[in-house]
Amino acid sequence: MPGAAHSSLDLIRRLVGFDTTSRESNLALIDFVQGYLEGWGVASELVYDGEGRKANLYATIGPGDIGGILLSGHTDVVPVDGQDWDTDPFAVTERNGRLFGRGTSDMKSFIAVALALVPEFLERKLRTPVHLAFTYDEEVGCIGVRGLIAALKDRPVRPKACIVGEPTLMQPVIAHKGKRSLRCRVHGLESHSALAHLGVNAVEAAAEIVAFLKAMARKKRDQGPFDPAFSPPYTTVHTGVIHGGTALNIVPRACSFEFEFRNIPADDPSLLLAEVKRYAETLMPEMRAVAKATGISFDELNAVKGLDIAPDHPLVQLAQALTGANDVGKVSFCAEAGLYQAAEIPTVICGPGSIEVAHKPNEYVTLGQVRQCESFMRRLMDHLAR
Repeated sequence: MPGAAHSSLDLIRRLVGFDTTSRESNLALIDFVQGYLEGWGVASELVYDGEGRKANLYATIGPGDIGGILLSGHTDVVPVDGQDWDTDPFAVTERNGRLFGRGTSDMKSFIAVALALVPEFLERKLRTPVHLAFTYDEEVGCIGVRGLIAALKDRPVRPKACIVGEPTLMQPVIAHKGKRSLRCRVHGLESHSALAHLGVNAVEAAAEIVAFLKAMARKKRDQGPFDPAFSPPYTTVHTGVIHGGTALNIVPRACSFEFEFRNIPADDPSLLLAEVKRYAETLMPEMRAVAKATGISFDELNAVKGLDIAPDHPLVQLAQALTGANDVGKVSFCAEAGLYQAAEIPTVICGPGSIEVAHKPNEYVTLGQVRQCESFMRRLMDHLAR
């Protein structure tokens, strides 16, 4: 028997009601979605994390012997801790044509619309399938989708193209910046601050590297390379966290800090990191002249490949036809799109909502954006039914 039909608004409310902050499990939401799909006779499979606390969901509607269009969205959301919300962030509040709640823009509305239109996808008897992928831990490094991509890698049939529904105000996006985040650890030598010459100050060495990173950031800002379609139109270099020292009268033995590159396609973050490491090496002789056991090391925290698909690619042309957009955009935030493209699945980004309200208190999506997404999906049905 078919399942009960739900409107997009019903499903946005249901999905937002699950607290899927990245630190939490997403299995309650995934169980709900899997049950909903089963109600319509759509089988799905789960790809779990190593602990079995989280899962990606993958399903296909239409023929299973050819690749189709993948609609991909992440189920996790960022925390609301310390944010000044006017409403309950995990209960949708409708006001003045807006739906307020955590994840309404980023990006449960896209998932909800796709699910709400499952009955219509089935009714159209698609000649080319639509695939659904709902992932975990995108907000903390695009972690979950990597397992899903690995599971799809060697299959005889896999998606031939992908649309990631991040909030773009329903405008096609053909590129996003890459991201590489690292931790630098400086190992010094403790001493009394009155005898500072007998110690190796890890905080000061770390500060010199941070200052070098700042100089690199200024150089990128002033000299490029530039791509005016991005905002900002250059690669950014940013230090966000630093820890070191125990007391003012102790030369600090250890210091660590975390930094990142968000690169435009014209920049290779590996070359940028190599430049930082070469500078760090110049600090070593002075440190080891005091204590040979001192040193500087770098640990990679996360890396996300950038998205860069040609404006004349057939998928881009399809996205423009589905949205009615004449132009395409590029965004500075990272997404799973670059990882799909790296796995040889051409990808664009297009979804309801605005990134300008994502991650903030009182996040919202407009009803107009939800309707635009529904129209987009129905035009996609027309394309896949031909």
